[in-house]
Amino acid sequence: MFYWLLKFVFVGPFIRLYNRPKVEGVENIPTSGPAILVGNHLSIADWLFAPLSSPRRITYLAKSEYFTTPGFRGFLQKAFYAGAGQVPIDRSGADAASSALNTATRLLDEGKLVGLFPEGTRSPDGRLYKGKTGAARLALSTGIPVIPVAVIGTDVICPPGPFKWRRHRVQVKYGKPLDFSRFEGMAGNRWVERTVTDEIMYELMRMSGQEYVDVYAASLKKNVPAAADTVRDFRAPESKAG
Repeated sequence: MFYWLLKFVFVGPFIRLYNRPKVEGVENIPTSGPAILVGNHLSIADWLFAPLSSPRRITYLAKSEYFTTPGFRGFLQKAFYAGAGQVPIDRSGADAASSALNTATRLLDEGKLVGLFPEGTRSPDGRLYKGKTGAARLALSTGIPVIPVAVIGTDVICPPGPFKWRRHRVQVKYGKPLDFSRFEGMAGNRWVERTVTDEIMYELMRMSGQEYVDVYAASLKKNVPAAADTVRDFRAPESKAG
């Protein structure tokens, strides 16, 4: 109930008026049944714009810290994220990837749309970073379609750092489902998982117009030397929100 109140009463109307999101490809979202929505990750605002434009509810996997903060503030935060359709996952343990995969599989078995950010964390500089293989593992093990979702401009309205919300138009693009049927029966093969992940990231690059960087975004946040200098040779055409 709270999800729909946020979408149609509390948050959605403000975003529609203030940021005037332009949406493309909504017809690529299935009217029923499960699907895996994979998106680029520019801002904490990303998970607001895709659900706002989707006719169906999208459930995102979120870091457990959003649900475990102590005190009254933590209670409000937990209530907000849970009501907004987020499901907590613990990313700290050795089996974090398996735990996230199991949670996502359960949601898909229930016929839901599951949203994932393959980069694993927000881009530190607006470029698109190397994807982790979780979404590919999920797609290969379930055979459920993967729909790329490119969000453009959220890093302008809500950049990293102290919270602020600027007036800027955002684009949301839903791509056509990606077909990985040629890899049927090859779940668990690391080479195949990397191949599928790279195909997903290439499509996100093409749709978003971002420059692709062949390192994990988290490595830059850990100050790994020279990580930002390793850039793939291919780039997508420039794309800007109107």
